[in-house]
Amino acid sequence: MTLSRHDFLRGALASLGVGALRGGRIFAAPQGWKHGGRPNLVFGVISDTHLISSRRMHEEMVWTRICQPFGNEKGRPDKYLVSALKYFRDRNVDAVMHCGDMADQGLVSEMQWHADAWRKVFPGDRTADGHKVERLFVTGNHEVEGGDHFRVKREYPDAAERARRCLMTDLPANWRRIWGEPYEDVWHKVVKGYHFLGRNFGEENKAKFAALLADVAARHSLSCGSKPFFIVSHTGYGGSWNRDYRASIRGNLKNAVAFFGHHHWSVANWNRIYFDVIEDFPELQCPPCSCCFNAGLRDADSYIVPVRLEDSEDVGMGRQGFVVSIYDDMVVFERRDFNIPGGSLGSDWVMPLNSGTAKHPLSREELKKSIGKPQFKKNVELKIESVKLESGGDAVRVSIPLADGNPDSRVYAYEVVVAGDEGAPKLRKAVYAAGCNIAVGTETTLAIPANELPQGKTLVVAARPVTSMGTKGDPISARISPQVLKNMKRSAAT
Repeated sequence: MTLSRHDFLRGALASLGVGALRGGRIFAAPQGWKHGGRPNLVFGVISDTHLISSRRMHEEMVWTRICQPFGNEKGRPDKYLVSALKYFRDRNVDAVMHCGDMADQGLVSEMQWHADAWRKVFPGDRTADGHKVERLFVTGNHEVEGGDHFRVKREYPDAAERARRCLMTDLPANWRRIWGEPYEDVWHKVVKGYHFLGRNFGEENKAKFAALLADVAARHSLSCGSKPFFIVSHTGYGGSWNRDYRASIRGNLKNAVAFFGHHHWSVANWNRIYFDVIEDFPELQCPPCSCCFNAGLRDADSYIVPVRLEDSEDVGMGRQGFVVSIYDDMVVFERRDFNIPGGSLGSDWVMPLNSGTAKHPLSREELKKSIGKPQFKKNVELKIESVKLESGGDAVRVSIPLADGNPDSRVYAYEVVVAGDEGAPKLRKAVYAAGCNIAVGTETTLAIPANELPQGKTLVVAARPVTSMGTKGDPISARISPQVLKNMKRSAAT
């Protein structure tokens, strides 16, 4: 049996507890805020599970092949969905939210697999102690558009058979049969006194949702007091392309928290977690339970690191989600990794209710105050050696130890600088931290081609840890030995 690197990392965490990219319990709140009582409501949030039922289509689609397994669970690629649901069950949640893109190709069989997984974990929509778990599910573009994809037409060339297999042929009937509840373009549910409003995918549903929001907000006085309510959809409400829609729901957003999916951004990257915070209305992007795509570390005005970030050997696929706990005076958002069930992706986010602060606690400005500086542990060192590139050229490989010396901060990348002779231009590089999208971090390696090194008989390499919002810790450095330089061919004499 071959042990994959992911399996090794998971085993290492489980047995040794090493390399966990942990974070402190609370941030983005006044110091000392840590609730000791039981929450009023707990719910899990996932998105973009992208189950795919055809092995041929799975093998053809590069991102699916890389991100999702196929062949476990009797051929069903639901490993991480089941992992997330089991974790939510163990947390005794009151509801589970799914922000859409369940069925990768828009097929009935793919949606059915979600229902099978759900009923395996929550039989009768209940936990082991018998309490009901509410489903807060919406569709995404893959449910609506997947059935028209050329791969589906090739897999099922007969139009009548394809119609039977595609969700959108009769989405209301398929939804009712699979989930045992009516399908509604927009919906309103109440769980333990907290209101949830959902919008299924489709431009035509935006006006319906605006009307529903206005009605529910008025009938239940949602904007009065400090009690939050929640919105779920597949795509968000901010951004210039949604300006008219945002204007139509403005005025009913006080106390709202919105969740959306679609973008596959890692929740470990704080810059990519929300589109907007308008009128005290945070829009939180739910990360995917299939796999994350790295996005450059950019804030509102400029890139956090001045050069392009290179992929490290293993940033982690990032099958991620939230656990949200609501108290009388705060909402706590936990970021979880389902590669390693329940693994932490860093410090919890806390949104105080009635905090009286000028800035929203989940705004970029407030998060930057709280993120902290990632630091290396004491007495760790860079390792530097000469290697051969696949192209045949010489290179220096820099091995950077995990910067987990500050438990209240989380490294996402490293800035690397190589300095040579005085006055010579320095080489600047940046690399994602290995494991930055999962709960396990490891040593990060960066290969620098010899012909990119600055001139000098003595070269010094420094590495500085960086968070996803640009907070930087202290660097560590090491000299490239003369023997390593002597063994390499560089573009010019030193």
